[in-house]
Amino acid sequence: MIAEARKAFWVMVAFLAVIWVAQIVNWASGYALSRDYGLQAWNPATLPNMVSSPFLHWSWEHIEGNSGPLFIFGFLSAYRGVARFFSVTALIIVVSELGAWFTSDPNGIGVGASGIVFGYFGYVLVRGAFDRHLIDIVVGVVMALCFAYQFTGLLPQEGVGWQAHLFGFLAGVVGGWVFRDRGGRSRPAAAPAQQSPRAALLKELDDLGL
Repeated sequence: MIAEARKAFWVMVAFLAVIWVAQIVNWASGYALSRDYGLQAWNPATLPNMVSSPFLHWSWEHIEGNSGPLFIFGFLSAYRGVARFFSVTALIIVVSELGAWFTSDPNGIGVGASGIVFGYFGYVLVRGAFDRHLIDIVVGVVMALCFAYQFTGLLPQEGVGWQAHLFGFLAGVVGGWVFRDRGGRSRPAAAPAQQSPRAALLKELDDLGL
C-alpha cells in the first residue's frame, strides 16, 4: 500500500501540473482553449472535447477552487491502486461529460475539473463499504463530514455546471461498485505452530482492512 500511495501522490501532482500549465496557456490566449476545446451541450462536434474540457478552466478562481479538493479526493481514490484509479477516472469523465452534454444549456461551453472532483468524492464515500475496508469506511465518513458543503454543488444553481457535478458524483458511486475488490480477503490459514505472533497480528490488521 505504501508503494501505491507514493504513486498516487505523484500521479496527482502530475495531474495538477497539467491543468495549471494548461491554465497559463489558456489565460495567455484569452481563454481561447476553453472556447475551442470545451464541451457545448447538444453540439456533436464538441463530443471529442470530453477528453480536453476537464483540464481547462475559465478563470484563476475556477482552477483554484478545484485544485485542493481534486488533490485530496484524487489521492484518496488512488492510494490503494493506481491502475484501478485510472479506470475509475475514465468512467467519471465519460459519465459526467455525457451527462452534462445531454442536460446543460446549449448556449454555454462547459470546462473544468469539478465533474472529476465530485466523481472522486462519491467514490471515496462508498468505496470502503463496497470493499469492506475499515480504514476506507472511516475515511469516507470523515470526508463526508469535512466536505459536507460539497453536496450543495449537486443542486441546480445559476451559472454553475451542476450537471457535471451530479453525473460525476453518480459515476463515482457506480465506480465504487463496478471496481470493488472482488479478490476476497480470505487466505489459506497457516498451521498455528508455523504462524509467528507478528504474522498473526498482520493478518488481523489485514482482515480489518488496515
